[in-house]
Amino acid sequence: MQSENVRLAALAAEASRLEGGGRTVVHVARAGELIGLIAIADAVRPTSRATITALQERGVKVAMLTGDNQSTAERIGKELGIDIVLADVLPGQKASKIKDLQDQGNRVGMVGDGINDAPALTQADVGFAIGAGTDVAMESAQVVLMKSDPYDIVGAIELSRATLRKMHQNLWWAVGYNVIAFPLAAGVFYPFTLSPEIAALSMSGSSAVVAINALMLKRTRLAGIKRVRSSGTESSGKWRATGRSN
Repeated sequence: MQSENVRLAALAAEASRLEGGGRTVVHVARAGELIGLIAIADAVRPTSRATITALQERGVKVAMLTGDNQSTAERIGKELGIDIVLADVLPGQKASKIKDLQDQGNRVGMVGDGINDAPALTQADVGFAIGAGTDVAMESAQVVLMKSDPYDIVGAIELSRATLRKMHQNLWWAVGYNVIAFPLAAGVFYPFTLSPEIAALSMSGSSAVVAINALMLKRTRLAGIKRVRSSGTESSGKWRATGRSN
């Protein structure tokens, strides 16, 4: 509009009112004259509010990066209960905003679906790409949400934390077993010793315990994620995660 020397003063008050209501305003002109306004409001995904609440319950702060004006961003942020609202962010600034959050000592997970999100997904400690997004975004991210449901972020975090717990459990079991078994096998507590046969069986048993404990990860319950029963019916409760993970 500025490059075409279109005067916006006639509808400036109305534009300000609409922007104050959290809408993005588009000016429409014909033959160099302003003829109207189009007010656009973003629709929030149905599961967004539940996702943000679930993340906050798990100690995760939620930030929103958007190119929308401050009023629109604050309206959506207030509606969803978002902790940090960063508005008027240009596409090329998203990665630098992520870097700023990291410089404050935060570990950052970025969720995006567009080409402009790719640098930010790469910059973040963990990138989550929406499955319905661009190929560039999915290539830049470490996690792809195939159902394009934001609530799957909660499931991904729960599964990651469960995996880390299994690693710690197996590590402590292996260390504890060896701390006890090695001195017994070496005769440190003679006459209480382990015969070679018992030691071999115990070592195999230790490996079996570690493997079985790792396989129990398949029984991790992912809250809120829909799972399909063997009969083909679907429900939105807590269901076991099935299938293999790569």
